Amino acid sequence: MIQPTLLRAADYPRMPWKNGGGSTEEITRDAGTGLEGFGWRLSIADIGESGGFSSFAGYQRIITVLQGAGMQLTVDGQAARPLLALDPFAFSGASQVSCTLLDGAIRDFNLIYCPERYAARLQWFDGQQRFFTQAHTVLVFSAAEQAWVDTGSTPLQALGRYDCLRLDGNAGVLEIATDGRCCVIELSAR
Repeated sequence: MIQPTLLRAADYPRMPWKNGGGSTEEITRDAGTGLEGFGWRLSIADIGESGGFSSFAGYQRIITVLQGAGMQLTVDGQAARPLLALDPFAFSGASQVSCTLLDGAIRDFNLIYCPERYAARLQWFDGQQRFFTQAHTVLVFSAAEQAWVDTGSTPLQALGRYDCLRLDGNAGVLEIATDGRCCVIELSAR
């Protein structure tokens, strides 16, 4: 049976970065506390100045700019394409990563997961979308002021900006309809 949990942006706990350079609002995670031992974690970070990223060896990262002009990442000495709003970028958590802000502070959205423990898929949708998934856990994150999520098996969920709907316990083919600019993350244990 699918268990929906609506997570409100106003309630996300703030925690320090692993490297001490800033702080993150943690949206949700699979288990554990602190910055070690989780299988996957979803968060929002405010980056006020150019600098280095924390290392998460053994993890994969997917980062997306939510607000601001964007950033240019350098990953293991190689410049990546400029990252603009809602343009996801994946890299190894063990990589040496630094960012140069393009024009002032940004806010970004981060999925960090252990690929040995979880298969993950992240997609951004704009407007009305309908899709099917067999992932055990599905996260629907709203980048719109208002978005709606309909699973057909749970009540219609209204999400505000940066709210997240967590759906756990999927055991079959799940149909999800979204309306609004949303990120959908599908996570399955290996």
